[in-house]
Amino acid sequence: MANEIWTIKRCLEWTKEYLAERGEEHPRLSAEWLLCAATGLARIDLYMRMDETLNAAQLETMHAAVVRRAKGEPLQYITGSTQFRMIDVACAPGVLIPRPETEMLVEEVLNYLDAEVLSPEAAARQRVELPWNDEVEEARKAEAALADERATAERRAANLTAADEAALGGDVLGSRAYAEELADREAEEAAAQAAEAEAAEAAEPELDEYGIAIEGAGQETASAQDAAAPAPAEPRIARVLEVGCGTGCISLSLAWERRGHVTCTATDIEPRAIDLATKNRDALGLTADEVAFSLTNLVSSIPHDEWGTFDVLVSNPPYIPTGVMRSLPHEVKDFEPDLALEGGADGLDIFRRLLNAAPYMLRAGGLFACELYEGALDAAAELCRQAGLSDVRIVHDLTDRPRIVRAIVTEPKQRI
Repeated sequence: MANEIWTIKRCLEWTKEYLAERGEEHPRLSAEWLLCAATGLARIDLYMRMDETLNAAQLETMHAAVVRRAKGEPLQYITGSTQFRMIDVACAPGVLIPRPETEMLVEEVLNYLDAEVLSPEAAARQRVELPWNDEVEEARKAEAALADERATAERRAANLTAADEAALGGDVLGSRAYAEELADREAEEAAAQAAEAEAAEAAEPELDEYGIAIEGAGQETASAQDAAAPAPAEPRIARVLEVGCGTGCISLSLAWERRGHVTCTATDIEPRAIDLATKNRDALGLTADEVAFSLTNLVSSIPHDEWGTFDVLVSNPPYIPTGVMRSLPHEVKDFEPDLALEGGADGLDIFRRLLNAAPYMLRAGGLFACELYEGALDAAAELCRQAGLSDVRIVHDLTDRPRIVRAIVTEPKQRI
């Protein structure tokens, strides 16, 4: 095989057929993921370079990857990474693979922070309403439309459907979300530049009839305005506590998408998870002050002087009921860690402990949010009500299954 000529096209077709014969549900998409990892190319680039020949190292990497996938090992473990919202996340055996449902958990937390904790200026998706925003908005729409066209072209080239992508853990293209985020940032930059220009124009000196600047003109007005203006309030920094961080995808996304406005403390009982999450943090260029990881059982390592100071307690805890564990897909139950999956008889063992901790960890009005097993959400919501939490809600996932419970701590507790 090594002496033969293997082009990208030939390798793609051979891998697709090989995996299909072994029961792979989405053989072409899997073949593309593996080829991208082996060659370092983006999926769209595979179709632009179909006649290129793979070298010996790429063939060896591809062969080992195909063997692992044929045995049912998750693609994310084989390729070593996955996409989660706006960031790339390294994955490794022994640590739970991020799911699309968890992206929605992040969205719930961001919505709460934007509405209840952060100022509008801190929310990346909220722009100041200024006269030039119409032009910026048109540019944003054009960028998003271009992203849609590109994503459509990619799917057509690969002969994929949206269902194919969802089956592998979310939108692996990610172009629309990236385009919208990029356009939003451009909108903020345009607003800032326009504000600076307006300030510079206002600062121009007053001239006399001969065009000579009048000394002191405008200074009294500016001084009066400065004296009348209240001192700007210190920006509010939101504090998030995550329990069971795994790859770190939740805390890292929160800190990344609201950088400078959110800090996270994240815990996990698995050393491999802490090591991997730290690696992911470093790859993003985030600091330990922005996201701090701690190896501990639930909230045991949280200093007592930090109790009651968090705005959010968020978790994707082990939540699969024991009786359901046996029916999980082969690539989940045989490759992903039971410690991160099994949640006891009703799937709520860890949830109950988190619910007990929430009033001690959160300030008044703080958010408690958990991703849970679809059959346990009603029971979880009732437990929240019995514990005295308010505004208890159940959030459905993209397939309209109940997936997230969120509630507000109205009466924090203090350690005696």
